[in-house]
Amino acid sequence: MAVRHISLSSIQHHRLYESCVHDLMQHEDVRSMDGHIHHNRVTCLEHCLSVSFMSYLACYRLGLDYRAAARGGLLHDLYLYDWHHTKPMEGLHGFTHPGIALRNANLRFLLNEREQDIIIKHMWPMTLRLPRHRESYIVCLVDKYCAFLEVFHDRRKRNLERFKKFCQAASIVKPCIPPISI
Repeated sequence: MAVRHISLSSIQHHRLYESCVHDLMQHEDVRSMDGHIHHNRVTCLEHCLSVSFMSYLACYRLGLDYRAAARGGLLHDLYLYDWHHTKPMEGLHGFTHPGIALRNANLRFLLNEREQDIIIKHMWPMTLRLPRHRESYIVCLVDKYCAFLEVFHDRRKRNLERFKKFCQAASIVKPCIPPISI
C-alpha cells in the first residue's frame, strides 16, 4: 500500500512521473505507438501518455500506487497495430485489445500484478471481469475520459471551423465564437 505524499510542484511531478516510465519510453515498440492513430488525430502514444500521466496524478494525490498507474496507463494500449485497418484474429478490437496489449507488455517488460490488472481490465465493463485494484479503476475511468475528449473535442473544433468557413463563404458577418479550451 502506498503512503500519502507531500505536495509537489509541477516540475517535481514531471520528474517523478518520468522516473516511473523512463525505461518503458526507451523501448522502440512503445515509441512505435506514435505511428498509429488512436482517436481522430491523436496517436496511440499521445493517448497512452495522457492516460498515464493523469492516472499517475490521481493515484499520487489519493496515496495509491502511482508508479503502477503510470506504467499500466502507458502500456494499456500496447497492441501495436492500426485498429482502423487491421482486425485482430481473436475478435472485435474493443473486446480483445486488452489481452493483446498485456501479452505484448509481458513479452517486453517485467510487470507486477497491479500493472497487469490495469492493462487487462482497462476496458471494463466491456471486458466483464471487475478490476481488482483501485488503480485499475482509476486508469479505466481516465482512459474513458481521455478518449471522450479526443473524440468529441476534436469533432467540436472541426465543426466550428466548418461553420466559420461557411460564414466566410456566404459573406455572413463573422459570428462571435468563443475560443475552445479544455
